[in-house]
Amino acid sequence: MTDLPLTGIRVLDAVPGVLGSAGRLLAELGAEVIRIEPGGGGADRRAGTMVGHISLDFVAANLGKRAVTIDLPRDQDRFLALAAGADILLEAQLPGLDHAALRHAAPQIIHVTLSDFGTLGPWKDWRASDAVLHALTGSLSRSGLPDRPPLLPPGRLTLETAATQMVVATLGALIRRLRTGEGDHLDMTLLEAAMQALDPGFGLNGSAQSGVPSWKQPRGRTDERYRYPILPCADGFVRLCVLAPRQWRSMFVWLGEPDEFAGPEWEKLMTRFRSTTLLPAITRFFADKTRAEIEEEAAGRGIPAAGLLTVEEAIATAQMTAREAFVPVEIAPGITLPFPNGTIEIDGERAGVSPAARDPLAGENTAFATARPRFDPPPAADYPLAGLRVLDMGIIVVGGEAGRLLADFGADVVKVENAAFPDGQRQSRDDDPVSLTFAAGHRNKRGLSIDLKAPEGRALFLGLVRQADVLLSNFKPGTLDALGLDAATLVEANPRLVSVDSSAFGPTGPWSRRLGYGPLVRASAGLSTQWTYPGEPDSFSDTVTVYPDHVAGRISAIGALALLIRRMRTGTGGMASVSQAEVMLGHKAVEIAAAAARAEGLTVSGDLAEDRLLPCAGEDEWCAVTLRDATDRRALHAIAGDEPEQWSRTQPSHDVMAQLQSVGLAAGMMVRVVDLPDLPVFRALGTFRTAHHPLLPDPFIVEGALTRFDRVPPPDQRPAPRIGEHSATVIKDWLGWSDDSVASLLARKIIEQAA
Repeated sequence: MTDLPLTGIRVLDAVPGVLGSAGRLLAELGAEVIRIEPGGGGADRRAGTMVGHISLDFVAANLGKRAVTIDLPRDQDRFLALAAGADILLEAQLPGLDHAALRHAAPQIIHVTLSDFGTLGPWKDWRASDAVLHALTGSLSRSGLPDRPPLLPPGRLTLETAATQMVVATLGALIRRLRTGEGDHLDMTLLEAAMQALDPGFGLNGSAQSGVPSWKQPRGRTDERYRYPILPCADGFVRLCVLAPRQWRSMFVWLGEPDEFAGPEWEKLMTRFRSTTLLPAITRFFADKTRAEIEEEAAGRGIPAAGLLTVEEAIATAQMTAREAFVPVEIAPGITLPFPNGTIEIDGERAGVSPAARDPLAGENTAFATARPRFDPPPAADYPLAGLRVLDMGIIVVGGEAGRLLADFGADVVKVENAAFPDGQRQSRDDDPVSLTFAAGHRNKRGLSIDLKAPEGRALFLGLVRQADVLLSNFKPGTLDALGLDAATLVEANPRLVSVDSSAFGPTGPWSRRLGYGPLVRASAGLSTQWTYPGEPDSFSDTVTVYPDHVAGRISAIGALALLIRRMRTGTGGMASVSQAEVMLGHKAVEIAAAAARAEGLTVSGDLAEDRLLPCAGEDEWCAVTLRDATDRRALHAIAGDEPEQWSRTQPSHDVMAQLQSVGLAAGMMVRVVDLPDLPVFRALGTFRTAHHPLLPDPFIVEGALTRFDRVPPPDQRPAPRIGEHSATVIKDWLGWSDDSVASLLARKIIEQAA
């Protein structure tokens, strides 16, 4: 196996439940992770989906770790001795933890404290759950069909995605520690992490929304199925993502060039979206064709399409099989089930489950086994990535998020575009000079417009590569190769370069060259078939979400940060690759393992937790509540009686939430995106901030920092660039070219400068 980037990094992990996947991701990347548990083992060993006495949830969250028993405050000396040799402590308000003693014993440690709603503010003692986080972060209000109740998304998406936010923040703080010698404390909340990492209403939105942010969308749920339509075919359903004019032209030819759709107006998204005859015509055309036939023909014509698969079908595809996305893990003697084979590829190899670390239950050795490596970091700086240079070729949401996260950490991030092919995020329904979502999601970057198809443009870009620390991209695999920027060329130009790429299905395998948008990935990974109302298998409701784009962008940033840490140890760069489909299927790990267990005849006992949506006073007002066990059910009965829905209908949703939380239940009112910044909890935490852009007439709201650091400063708020706004200054700053030389580049349109 390649030299894993976090080799030599030591982690103490006291985060229970699903969020333990943050520590598991650090372990996959090479860190030595020791899980801290109370005597008798943590409660999460006996919770969730069980096969015999083994919790599949626990296995999925803790692969690759060792476990030790420590009861605080009784075992404080033993705990502090471990902490003194650790780099990172992840904990969720660990009972008995003496923060002052920890700071004294381990001043170097990156200490991450995770809580549901924060350690200050009016909700600091309340409880969260996946359903409650959906309600309070705005995602529930957007999920479902018009004039229907909201629909809780399948799985545990808020918790799974929040874990990646933890890792990004943690590695950023660790890089700063390596540069300065100073430890840090991170005060993280599940509420903020879930809001930012799943589908943020005040960040980047999908390009089909034409630059209109979620907070400006209609208050009620709208029928968005026309954006990425799901149509019946001979053996199921297929989804189309016909967005660009060239894609429509191919679709038109495939349909036989019908006169009804022949006018130039059909090249416009809104014309197609508003049509009442186009989708029925395509449905008739698909009626005698199978999913596989449609996919094959569409791929040959450059039309984005994907058949809707079940999760079981998804992991059995030729793509997932060829990439060994899931591998057998022995969870108990004689019981072997499939689990995800890691989240990221490093240098062309999976940073996955290693045979020596497949048993998450083993070990009472209280000492770290890895030696402390020597690091050669850049000079000390307040921002983790200050002085580092990033070439950001990322597009739409995944690429935009990865670059923005590195920019917020202080890197000089240059967004690379071609004026003839601008990022789809720039488009605005109102033809504004910059869309609101682009302005919110591309802050702190500079803009370079360059012609990479011209030999001189390619040579110029390789000159920038020689000065860069990181290169980000999320094109279809093979795109950079076609431009003469293959991996070997990049490494030859700069052996210290960290390259990160993200694609729909990964860089290898029979589907690697498929066109991929988030909606197609959701279709191919089995999520679209699950995001339906009970008993209505064709009530597909996943269209509004942008998942997995934001979380994949964070995993891309994690790959970059981890490889930068390795470069401080080895002096050389490396490559990280992220498959968005595998990210999504990784979030289904427990479900996939449980299905395999049932197929083998094993008894699987389900989680007793139940999520409910209670109707409240007013139009389309709801409160989500999670009942974990019989104690919670008794608490609900005590306050609401035999008919909780009748009790809740007479009261405002915020009162229902407060009353349920007062008796210890996890509950949250359904909040619209536009109302998020005014919630008292977000005001107390300082989650949002006001931003300005010189091309927009009014200020607008954006997310603030990743979390509250003691030492990492809040991000700058430089406005998102126009196309090529800084082309000349970037060439001068990075390459030292003269004014005359740059003027020559501009005159020959090798680079272009915004007016």
